[in-house]
Parts: sequence; structure tokens; C-alpha cells
Amino acid sequence: MSVSEQQATRDGSVAATAGRGRLYGVGLGPGDPSLMTVRAVEVIVGADVIAYHSARHGRSIARSIAAAHLRPDHIEEALVYPVTTESTDHPGGYRGALDEFYESAAARLAAHLDAGRTVAVISEGDPLFYGSYQHMHKRLAHRYPTEVIPGVTSISAAAARLGKPLAEADEVLTILPGTLPEEELTARLASTDTAVVMKLGRTFPAVRRAMERSGRLPEARYVERATMSGERTGTLADIDTDTVPYFSVAVVPSRVAEQSSSAPGAEADEAAAPSGPGEVLVVGTGPAGPLWLTPESRGALAAAEDLVGYTTYLDRVPLRPGQRRHASDNKVESERAELALDLARRGRRVAVVSGGDPGVFAMATAVLEVASQDPYRAIPVRVLPGVTAANAAAARAGAPLGHDYAVISLSDRLKPWEVIAERLHAAASADLALALYNPGSRSRTWQVGKARELLLEHRAPDTPVILARDIGGPEESVRTVRLADLDPTQVDMRTLLIVGSSQTQAVRRDDGTEVVWTPRRYPEG
Repeated sequence: MSVSEQQATRDGSVAATAGRGRLYGVGLGPGDPSLMTVRAVEVIVGADVIAYHSARHGRSIARSIAAAHLRPDHIEEALVYPVTTESTDHPGGYRGALDEFYESAAARLAAHLDAGRTVAVISEGDPLFYGSYQHMHKRLAHRYPTEVIPGVTSISAAAARLGKPLAEADEVLTILPGTLPEEELTARLASTDTAVVMKLGRTFPAVRRAMERSGRLPEARYVERATMSGERTGTLADIDTDTVPYFSVAVVPSRVAEQSSSAPGAEADEAAAPSGPGEVLVVGTGPAGPLWLTPESRGALAAAEDLVGYTTYLDRVPLRPGQRRHASDNKVESERAELALDLARRGRRVAVVSGGDPGVFAMATAVLEVASQDPYRAIPVRVLPGVTAANAAAARAGAPLGHDYAVISLSDRLKPWEVIAERLHAAASADLALALYNPGSRSRTWQVGKARELLLEHRAPDTPVILARDIGGPEESVRTVRLADLDPTQVDMRTLLIVGSSQTQAVRRDDGTEVVWTPRRYPEG
């Protein structure tokens, strides 16, 4: 027995309290016994009862880690799972079988605690991080004095064995169980900066596909049995699916750390020496801040080496070390598209940042138009959708676009007003609800009034009109007025108008809020 163990026994640091036992949840670390904390050793040595979980084969990894500190007179409680991955005929199914087991195990430990014995439930890693102990904690901690001894997690051990930082600066680390549905894994991997996926084994094929679909496979690393006998590390893409055990993790390490480790001047050399075709992603950021970003768009913005866009939209994207930003005015779409494609020709991963949905009065058309020209035909271009301003405004108001509707821009900068007027007439005469983009600005003040006149030829004066301004932003406002009362001076370039059809309803609810919706059923005749 070590000096610290002898001291722990002498000073009674794990003694029972006033005739009632004390419960300990003891984290043992990732597997190497030398990574157990001093406190973990103290508690194990001084406890009366050592409890540990195992599968039906009876071998406990937790017990093997702590074996050197077990005494011959320790009472051992082996908590043997009735099922692990196999099926069961329990009336409550797999979950019912486990719940019954946890209740029974907790009752066994409670008997020791009631007898005044101290009970140490030992578990790999950290007791409250995907640990078996937590099921005992939920059932016993409110009834008995309890202490949880934290342990080094498998995540920390994996990062140490890879020698790669998990997260740096403002990066977000996401921890995922491999048991999640593949689509959910894909979305979460695409949207985060760094990630660790646990519980591999049988889930590995789906995890690998999710890594590939989210674009993270080239970065992903693999760690098996970190710090234990039989440890293995490598590139995830090279791992044979049939060889992956449960005690393994997939790691998408820090991008910032990777960029920081590049040799000085590497960025300039890369820009000067083409490395083959890169890629252009036209990314929709939604109508405002990060709450409106899709996981796919969030991931694309994080992975890009260059960001190209209108200054206002670029300002919505968090700064990331190593990324280059190419900001420009709002009226140079073609030049912006050409810059993005030129960067991609030099092997760069480029994200063209667009507000709302890039395919709705935004950058996707400009990029594809330039990409269809001879110098750029070979450059891959993908469009990632975003929440449109029309859909965001409609959601704030209720469901005014719940039936057929038309989307029209009132800006005559790229098309003559005569075309706009003709389309307004056609849509209004068809009794479509309307989402009107770009209704006015400092240099365009008359279009809203003229549109109101045209629409009143087909719509009743009390038709609901929604004025949605700065949706999702700090100055958001949503108001509903009668078409006849629509005041052009209340409309600016940050406003979107939604004009109801003949069927659109505006109703004030009991809580004082007004909701607007267009019924999905249209009257016959």
C-alpha cells in the first residue's frame, strides 16, 4: 500500500457518515491505471464496497484498471448487464430490461449503504460522461451522501494520443454518440468546428458515411482503446470497418491548430502556385444572424479558405484564423463572382456569402452565369440554400403564404418598370398572395405607391399587407395594414411586403397578437 493509500485509510476520508454509508462515483480515466487521480485511489482504498459494471462475460474493464488498489477484504459487487447489443424478450423491450437492471443494482447498493458501508462505483473515463455510474447516481444520490470523483475522459486521451488540439480560440467542440441517426450525425458534423464521435463499433459504417457526406472525412482521425493495451490510431478513411470495437472514437481536430502549424509564408506560396481546381460554394445565410443558418451552410463557411461577398453579409460570419475575406459593394455581383471563380482556379475553397437564399434575387445566378463562361466551366460550383426573407417574414406574421403565391422584386435596376407592372397585374388578377422584395430605397421612392394603385385594381381596400422590416435583426418590426392604407414613406430597403390574396385573414387573438394566414382550401367557383 502506498503512503497516500495508508494516509487515506488513517484519516477516514471515505468513512461512513452517522451510521449511513457514503456513495462515491469514481472515474478511473481512459484505461491506463497511471492516469487515475490521487483522489480516485484514495476512495477505492478506503471504501468498504467496490461496485463495477460488466457484460455477461463477467470481465470488467473498470475492475482491471483499479485492480492494483483492491484489498482482499473488499466486498465486490459485479453489476452484470442482462443485455448489451443483443435482443431481449423482456416485456418492456431493451429499455425495459435495462431499467429493471438499474433498479435492481441500485437496490443492492442501497442495502450496503443502509448498513453503513461506503460504496465506490468505479467506471472508466468520467462517471458523469456517458458513464454507467450515472444510472446509480440518479437513483441513489438524493438518498445518501454522495461524492463524484471526476476522471480523464476518452476524449482527452484520444486528443493526447493523436497529438492534435481539439479546439482553439472560438472553435466549438461537439461531442456526438455514434448511435444517432446518420442524417443527424451528418448535419451536426457539417455545422461544427471540431467534433468527437463516440460509441463506434457497429455504428462505424454510418459514422464514416456521415463524415464523408458532411465533407469532414479528410480531416477525421481514429483512436482505438486510447492508453490501453492494443491502442491504435490512424486516419479514419483508412480504417477497416470490420475491425472497429466499441471502445474507439472518431476525432475531427482543430482547424485553427492545423492552420497555425503551417510554415510561415505557406499561404502566400499556395496563392501563387495553383494546386488544381478548387470549389465555389454559394452560401445562403438567411435573413439575419446565425440562428437562421442551416447546418450545411454553417459548415461550409467554417471550412472555406476564402469568403467573398457584400460587406454587410460578410460581417455576419465569425472571423476565423487563416481565412481570407474579400468584401465588396452590393452592386458588383459579376465582379464578385469572377473573383470567387478565379480563386477556385488556384485551388482555393471559396464561399460566396449571400443573404437569404442565394437563388432568390441573390448571388447564385451571378456566379452560375460567370461559371458558364469558357475560363470557368471546369470549376465545381454548388449552391447551398438558406431561409428566404419572404419565408422568414411570413413565419413572423403567421402563414400569409399558406396557399399559392408569387415573389416579385419591385426594383427596376435590372429590369424595366413596365415588366414589373405587367407581372403585378398578372399575379394580382390570378388572386395570388404576393411577396414583394426590394420595395423601396433612398433612390427609389415611388414604386410602392404605384404598386399599391395597381393592386387595388384587383384587391379589396382591406386586403392585409404585412410590412416586415429587419426580420431577425435588432430592429425587427412586423406590422399589418390595409392595402388602401399602405404608406410608401413607411417602407425602406430593409422592408419586405407581403400582400394577401382575397382569402387571406387577419385575426387578433386573445393575447393581443395579430396573426395573418391564407387558407389552403380555395372556394370552388
